[in-house]
Amino acid sequence: MGGHRKYAVLLCAEDSDYVTKMYGGYFGVFARMLKEDGEIWESFAVTKGDLPADDEINDYDGFVITGSCSDAFGNDMWIRRFLILLRKLIAMKKRILGICFGHQILGRAVGGRVGRSSGGWDIGTTEVYLYPSQIFACVNTPTSLNVFQFHHDEILELPPQAEVLAWSNHTGVEMFRYGNNILGIQGHPEYSKDILLNIIDRLSNGAIIEECVAEGARARMEATRMADREVWKKLCINFLKGARI
Repeated sequence: MGGHRKYAVLLCAEDSDYVTKMYGGYFGVFARMLKEDGEIWESFAVTKGDLPADDEINDYDGFVITGSCSDAFGNDMWIRRFLILLRKLIAMKKRILGICFGHQILGRAVGGRVGRSSGGWDIGTTEVYLYPSQIFACVNTPTSLNVFQFHHDEILELPPQAEVLAWSNHTGVEMFRYGNNILGIQGHPEYSKDILLNIIDRLSNGAIIEECVAEGARARMEATRMADREVWKKLCINFLKGARI
């Protein structure tokens, strides 16, 4: 490694044309948010069966799991293989940051339960309320933060060893930690407004979400304070780069 810290983005979604053109894909989105000078960042296309080999794992200081169109409670072959890897990383106490699907699959990997949200889709800007925790002291956070959201699944239950760090009026587990090496965030701190609006348009045009849901999401984004992206960025970097939580 030559003294350089090394991180891997575990990609669980296909890149859209828009994100590819504007950001170089979702790897580019995460690298833009998290990468710092002197670091090496690589990616693995998890849905295509591309996973770090056993003899590569120790090369990495941390891993980031992205969002996905798939269900974290599903049993597709790639998800089952991914769970085996995640449980291995957890046993090795590797730093893992999970976002949206990544948050949910980490919850499943540590023994929790994931399923459909009883509240349906949560799309737009959501205010997330923070429980008192040492993790927030390092970035001097307020009692709540806004974050971009796009999900209709959620963590329904976590094992006793996990600590719920945040909740919202829509979702009971907006953020959790498991020991000092696992952090899950249901929202999308990596999204910018244009990325989220493009996803809303694309899924609405493809009839994956109803137009009334899309309109409501756009209206929420205009009516509420924007996402606290810089605070989320600091929080994610502090965790991933070794700050104890």
